[in-house]
Amino acid sequence: MGQAIGGMLPAAVGVAISPIPIVAVVLLLVSPRGRVNGPMYLCGQVVGVAGAGAVVLLLAGGAGGGSDSHAAGWVKWLQLVLGALLVSLAVKQWRERPRGGDEPVTPEWMETLDEFTPLKALGAGVVLSALNPKNLVLTVAGMAAVVAAEISAGEEAVALAVFTLIGSLGVAIPVGMTFALGERSREPLGRLRIWMTRNSAVIMAVLLLLIGAKLVGDAISGFSR
Repeated sequence: MGQAIGGMLPAAVGVAISPIPIVAVVLLLVSPRGRVNGPMYLCGQVVGVAGAGAVVLLLAGGAGGGSDSHAAGWVKWLQLVLGALLVSLAVKQWRERPRGGDEPVTPEWMETLDEFTPLKALGAGVVLSALNPKNLVLTVAGMAAVVAAEISAGEEAVALAVFTLIGSLGVAIPVGMTFALGERSREPLGRLRIWMTRNSAVIMAVLLLLIGAKLVGDAISGFSR
């Protein structure tokens, strides 16, 4: 169990600090329906992360995914491919980062968040957590580490719950701040949104590079055993 949680921890942290979901929840929280839409978005985040992770585990064969040498071998190949993919995404993200006085481009759909209903906020949480390409790759990487640990189905469920909890913290913390601080939360949330928007490319580039390098290293280490 410890090996599974330790292996998937970097990917879970990557999901947690993914900039776009955090910026989206901050914009929802400062909207007129913020105290409803924020928690609904958080619920969507939890459902999305848990659902994507569960699907990956099911596709990997559940508890039996790492029970024999053949399965363990393909998990190492998967880690190697995912690691290389994350490194390439890190390079792409770094090259596309804003430079000098350039302002980062905000997606047009974010301008409509003020008009979201609670149901749309829930759906946005699911989509941005489960179908966001970078988050999806990180989720697959995290679940690959769980499968590689060769633990029971019950332990896989616990590992998935821990992954979901950690992966949702980046959204849960702004929601918690809103309810704990009330109107006083607007200023720090505004500063957080601006900082995350300006530095999102650099954050993701460094994060993806570190996790990608770890996955490649884990795969190479596994092949040498």
